[in-house]
Amino acid sequence: MERILIEGYEFIKINFPGASAVFSTAKNNLNFNKLEDMGRKNINNLKGWFNLKNIGYLNQVHGCDSIIYKGNLEDADGIITNVPYEAVGVFNADCAPVLLYDRKEKVIAAVHSGWRGTLSCIVLKTIEKLQKDFKSNPFNISACIGPHICSSCYEVGEEVINEFKNSTFYKDKYIFEGRNLSLKECILYQLKDSGVRDENINSLDICTSCNTEYDLYSYRKNKYQGRLFSFIYLNSPVNCES
Repeated sequence: MERILIEGYEFIKINFPGASAVFSTAKNNLNFNKLEDMGRKNINNLKGWFNLKNIGYLNQVHGCDSIIYKGNLEDADGIITNVPYEAVGVFNADCAPVLLYDRKEKVIAAVHSGWRGTLSCIVLKTIEKLQKDFKSNPFNISACIGPHICSSCYEVGEEVINEFKNSTFYKDKYIFEGRNLSLKECILYQLKDSGVRDENINSLDICTSCNTEYDLYSYRKNKYQGRLFSFIYLNSPVNCES
């Protein structure tokens, strides 16, 4: 993991053989809210900043569907591509971004996992789509869990607690500490259930609400409409099967 500065803006970058995962910060008010002119401008700026041909993103709806990016703006919470130098990303300001990379089949995905998508196991379902549409083997998938609200800061209501406890997938799993929900633990259970190896899972463990090291947006903390953008792109045709 490395911290990089581009024109005064800070990003967190993780490099793989053949791909790069990038998480934006809010340093110098870098904002990727696509509903604002500046947000759309910053999305477009990523092309020059990271030598990209295109940037794919979504109208996020807190669901459990993932789509293969075809150049259109679609309603979903997971986005997939196998096109080199075409980034796919998701917006967040407390929800968990999860970036996936199959190093053998050379396909990538970005997933937005709020509590509803987490309840619906969107990460697991995105991996199932990679298996179905790209013949991915979870053994070859690397996963990065980006900045999101940590369990200590994420108290939820009884209705949410009951939905998770009544869920077939989560009912016997340790994901709560009192009324506090751990999105990270939920996502880890999904990744491991899908067959992703422990050594291929990387969690940044940066809370959008309580961390003091990075400037980040937290909707729960300050209600401001700023958005982070987490994206991944293929940057090499080299095949790495190990």
